[in-house]
Amino acid sequence: MSTTDKQKKAEGRVLLPSTILPTRYDIKLTPDLEKFTFDGEVTIHLETAATLDKSCREITMHAKELCFLSASVQVQVSGTPPGPSVDAEEIRDCKKETTVTFVFPEGTLAASSTLILHIQYMGFLNNQMAGFYRSSYTNIHGEKKIMASTQFESLDARRAFPCWDEPARKAIFGVTLIVPVQLTAFSNMPEKCSRTLEGGKLREITYLDSPKMSTYLVAFCVGEFDHVQAQTQHGVLVKVYTPPGKSESGNFALQCATRALDAYDDFFGIAYPLPKLDMVAIPEFAMGAMENWGLVTYREVDLLIDPAKASNSQKQRVCTVVTHELAHQWFGNLVTMAWWDDLWLNEGFASWAENWAADKIFPEWTMWDQFTTGHLSYAMKLDSLRSSHPIQVPIRRAEEVEEVFDGISYCKGGSVVRMIRAVLGMKSFQNGLAKYMEKFAYSNTETLDLWTAWEESSGMPVKEMMASWTEQMGFPLIKVTGETWDVDKVTLELEQSWFLSDGSSMEGDDDKKWCIPILTCTETGTQQDMIFMREKTATVVIPLSSENGWVKLNAGQEVPMRVLPTSTMIERLSEGIRNKTLPICDRAALVTDGYALVKSGHMKPEDLIKLLASYTQEDAYIVWQGLADVLVGLDSVTQDDDELNAHFKQFAQKLVITLKDSVGWEKQEEDGHLTVLLRSTMAGLLSKFCSTDESVAREASTRFAKFQEDPSDMQNLPSDMRSAVFKIVLKNGGQKEWDDVKKYFYTASDQAERKFVLGTLGSSNDAKLKKQTLEWSISGDVKLQDFFYPMGSVGHSSRTGAEIAWQFFQDNFETIKGMIGKGSPSLMDACIVNCAGGFCSDSKADEIESFFKTHPLPSNARKIAQCVEGMRTNAKFLQKLQQSDLSSDAFWQSL
Repeated sequence: MSTTDKQKKAEGRVLLPSTILPTRYDIKLTPDLEKFTFDGEVTIHLETAATLDKSCREITMHAKELCFLSASVQVQVSGTPPGPSVDAEEIRDCKKETTVTFVFPEGTLAASSTLILHIQYMGFLNNQMAGFYRSSYTNIHGEKKIMASTQFESLDARRAFPCWDEPARKAIFGVTLIVPVQLTAFSNMPEKCSRTLEGGKLREITYLDSPKMSTYLVAFCVGEFDHVQAQTQHGVLVKVYTPPGKSESGNFALQCATRALDAYDDFFGIAYPLPKLDMVAIPEFAMGAMENWGLVTYREVDLLIDPAKASNSQKQRVCTVVTHELAHQWFGNLVTMAWWDDLWLNEGFASWAENWAADKIFPEWTMWDQFTTGHLSYAMKLDSLRSSHPIQVPIRRAEEVEEVFDGISYCKGGSVVRMIRAVLGMKSFQNGLAKYMEKFAYSNTETLDLWTAWEESSGMPVKEMMASWTEQMGFPLIKVTGETWDVDKVTLELEQSWFLSDGSSMEGDDDKKWCIPILTCTETGTQQDMIFMREKTATVVIPLSSENGWVKLNAGQEVPMRVLPTSTMIERLSEGIRNKTLPICDRAALVTDGYALVKSGHMKPEDLIKLLASYTQEDAYIVWQGLADVLVGLDSVTQDDDELNAHFKQFAQKLVITLKDSVGWEKQEEDGHLTVLLRSTMAGLLSKFCSTDESVAREASTRFAKFQEDPSDMQNLPSDMRSAVFKIVLKNGGQKEWDDVKKYFYTASDQAERKFVLGTLGSSNDAKLKKQTLEWSISGDVKLQDFFYPMGSVGHSSRTGAEIAWQFFQDNFETIKGMIGKGSPSLMDACIVNCAGGFCSDSKADEIESFFKTHPLPSNARKIAQCVEGMRTNAKFLQKLQQSDLSSDAFWQSL
């Protein structure tokens, strides 16, 4: 990417002046875990540009919620020792811009020189899971304890030390922590030295210098920990820090980490650059995890595994969170985006890599098939809304980045990387990445730098192809407009358009087009020939191995797009579904595409229901993931029409009972990972559609009773089925059952088990108990990081639950807003989705839109817009269903 292009792209960004920039920070912090404060001292080495104005007296940097005591500077001109220390005449704290400016006497600062800035200050260990903050936990003796840790991405390093808090302003960091002698403390790098201070109560620990890195990757933790450790085959020491007494719960993550680090070493062609890797479970954590270089922090539930109780889904979750964060050690930490508008470079690639590494470690999990019904499906759901945004979104002020930490940056980003890999082939894909890493190590890049690396490794027009996928929002619909079937081949006429979930059309929509790789498969496998569809229409010829053969476009779901096949294609494909010659992820895609096409008005609702009915013999977990999404989606949309919903529920019950009869409740010795996940899906669908079935209710009640006798009994109620069984028991019970489930929250041995309660308690059909669940969520008993889960258990439970949750949100808006305070906007996003996202009527959309106009939440504006648009789309969808044969008794009887 040329310098001119980069300058043009950077126009309008709000950045600190580039005439004074940091090269090194030496940070010394003394946290007080009783007063919730810390004393800070930082020495920053700065380089001044030749263009620094002679009259410049000010040094401005980022700072937030810090109290400054003093500042002084020394000037060092090349080849001479530092000059005398000069005190700042004035310290100006700008809360609106979160900056601090130190003003020095005229003539102090010199161009083309080194400045040594020394600052003393104090700060606060807040409780908002941002900056340098405190968490509470209960130790093995039942005592409440406090620990301190950091979360700096995106803009919160400035809460711990004054700095140039921009990703391109990389520097070396030296860290010193002064902590009580009985506590453990660590940072990005290993300890350099440690000494006990006079009085014997405090210990001063100095860590080795870090590599050159961005401020948001600096980290430190102080508290009580146990740990397990192992060395990778390539010689890196990896430790997993756990709460005292729970070190064995770190073993699974340790196994994943050591294998992933070695795999990434080989993949990137660059050895992990640090001497150690620590992974730490934090009791209160807003995100899933944070990739701080050499010191990765996690939610407890995303790192720690109870070897006896952990569900297969939790194991998979822990593995993919670990592999995601470790991919960042290269992609994001070693090579970092120059500015937040290329956040997707970090998150999109890591979302691809987490699956690549997990697939290497556990190939039997078939992670790439799961990707299509997970990451890809979620990305297309979000990106089919007009309120979506491009992968590369212009960001003027850094604060705007909080709105794009979403499914587009992560899931669509990962899907686009997966598509590039399919197009380039693994060899060119990997070679390009290795060259990119080598060229830009310890520096910053733009998206076009990556395109250039792949162009050079493959000889393909990557920039041309990718511009349409990253610089404009949305994705295409490929419609088959013509077909000619011969004995040995089929000729298909294709047309592309912008796919929108509501099927709407506005002026200018037709101008959009994508450079689409057309990949196809038949009963003989995926075709090797691939064409690029650059224009609105294209013709493809696909060889057939038999006269009645089938063909599917977008083989393997490698491209984020929807496909509208002809009725002949669907008819032929139905044979591939029945005999399972159609690959698993393609079988799932027919259903998920079909649902989206009906919703948008491109396909008849009757055809979707008939398609669903052809899956009665389906036994693949990945396909059932797709089926479950569609069944739950249709149930949600039809809730406002009692008669239609009753017909649909009856249809869904038959499908689900067939699955139950095939898979069964009982865990079998020969069950593989995917079979266990399939049984979990089965139980979840039973709780949704069959909770009133006498045999289902009885089975759940029996298993729950045995669980109450012994919660560690994993045979009668495995962790993979606990949520579903809790829901069935709650739906069929009353106050006693509600109390029984809630009680487990206080006695459960770990956070993963407590989460089963958080996510189910609102399932009771009693409106009074739903309200009690919501009140409990903000009572203080549930940690801030989790308080939106009980809201979702009510809001997504039923039409009544949605009404109760929305009213609760309005009544308690100020309380909820106050609890989140200045913490991550993602917490409020979750509350909005869980309390306001369960409707499908225009009137509710108007009501919700009106509420947020009078109660504005600027950091959540995009999530609110997506929520409201989704509601209006579902309202249109319901009308389409009501105007179809689905409103006729005869149609359902004919199935």
